[in-house]
Amino acid sequence: VALRPGCRALTTDAVVPISRLAECIEATAADLQQQGLLAPIFGHVGDGNFHAVILVNPDDPEEVQRADGVAQRLAERAIALQGSCTGEHGVGLTKQAYMSLEHGQNAVDVMAAIKVALDPRQLMNPGKIFPRGPAVD
Repeated sequence: VALRPGCRALTTDAVVPISRLAECIEATAADLQQQGLLAPIFGHVGDGNFHAVILVNPDDPEEVQRADGVAQRLAERAIALQGSCTGEHGVGLTKQAYMSLEHGQNAVDVMAAIKVALDPRQLMNPGKIFPRGPAVD
């Protein structure tokens, strides 16, 4: 964040097979450049995992939108390259939209059913991975 004072960091997290890593990083770097965004790319690439830390002015809605678009395209690119939209940081709130694309809707439905069976009152990480639904008593 010191590279751009006053900005916030939008951190991405993706993993691809090592044979596709250079391709994914090059495409991500080109996307960032095309969008006029500053984002150091780093990772522990021995396992195909890398991050782009997109430095965004939070007071510039258009820039925030461009950064969100890059993050979205990176997630979709990683999945298309037989990787994952999340390498180590988990699904949380920001990667929920990619679960069906990455795993298929049937698998997501099974995972959600297991979550409800184990946590019917939604006490454990409510709203993470799966959108929060009504609690079952």
